[in-house]
Amino acid sequence: MTMNAITRSQLYVLDQDEALDFYVGKLGFEVNTDQDLGFMRWLTVNVPGDPQREVLLERPGPPALDPATAEQVRELLTKGAIGGWLSITTDDAHKTYEDLVAMGVDITDEPTERPYGIDFGIRDPFGNRIRIGQMFPRA
Repeated sequence: MTMNAITRSQLYVLDQDEALDFYVGKLGFEVNTDQDLGFMRWLTVNVPGDPQREVLLERPGPPALDPATAEQVRELLTKGAIGGWLSITTDDAHKTYEDLVAMGVDITDEPTERPYGIDFGIRDPFGNRIRIGQMFPRA
């Protein structure tokens, strides 16, 4: 058995249109798929030029969760007690940081030089954590 790629990740969001505004409008992602399946809206985004790695922006609910569990997930997400996590690279961490600050994105920490590169944290409107980093070349 051989695994060769991670193609999709998932984040819970409370409002898919608000998620589109954030991920596409502020972070510059592209819509990969936006399809009404009847029982749910299949909404995925990707960084520009990398359509093979999608992030599913999923509202808690059927078919994955029964109504009671979906309500618990929404409540925990709203409190910031759960949430997904993404790590994204950029060519210029300081410039990206400045651009996001100017757009009013929720910044959790400023760019900091670390052994692997320069990175900083943001949070989406639903509490999901995102690290954005300018990675140093590997030795």
